[in-house]
Amino acid sequence: MKRLITEADIIKAYKSGNHIFEISKNDILTPLALDKIKTLGMSIANEVKKTKESFSTKKIKFAVGSDHTGFKLKSILINFLKDNDIEITDVGTSNEESCDYPDFAIAVAEKVKKGEVTFGLIIDATGIPSAITANKFKGIRAATCYNEFSARSAREHNDANIIVLGAKSVGDETNKSVLSVFIKTGFLGERHQKRLEKISLLEKRNFKE
Repeated sequence: MKRLITEADIIKAYKSGNHIFEISKNDILTPLALDKIKTLGMSIANEVKKTKESFSTKKIKFAVGSDHTGFKLKSILINFLKDNDIEITDVGTSNEESCDYPDFAIAVAEKVKKGEVTFGLIIDATGIPSAITANKFKGIRAATCYNEFSARSAREHNDANIIVLGAKSVGDETNKSVLSVFIKTGFLGERHQKRLEKISLLEKRNFKE
C-alpha cells in the first residue's frame, strides 16, 4: 500500500526524536518533505531509488543561467535535466562570486528568442528580477514559479518559454518538482491563444524591431 509522506510527517518524526526516517519502496515523499529532511539534517533509511521523469520523446533543449545566489541550485537542476536526456546550454555564472543577474537573464532570453533552445531556465534569489529582465525581450514570456500550480498555469495558459526560479524562496526538491511540471505541461491554446495575441499586438506597438 502506498503511503504519502508530507512535511508534517517529517516534523512530527523529528519532534519525537527520530532523526532517521524509514520508508518502504512504495512510499512517496513530497518535495516539501524532502526539503524539510534536508533542513533538519535528517537522513532516510531504505531510500527509494530515483527514477527518470517521464518527459516527451521530443528532444528538449534548455538554456540555463543564474547569478551567484542561484549557482548551487543551477548545478543541481542541470544534473537533473541531463539525467533526463535534456540538452543543456549553460550561459553562467560559473561560481558564487557576486555578479549581476541581468547579464545571465539576457543571455538566456536571447537564446530562446533566436530559437536556439526550446526553453530557458533562469535562477536568482527570488526569481523576480530575472523575470523582469527577460520579459524586456519581444516574444519572451518568462514566468516566476514557486509551486507546481504556477508552473502548470504558466505553460497551459500563458505558453511561457522561460521559467524563473528563486533559490532562496523554496527548497531544492520543490524547485526540481516545479521545473518538472513546467517541462511536462503543454500549451492549451484556444481562448488562451487569443489572449496571447493581444500581448503580441502590444509588443508590436512598443518594440522597435
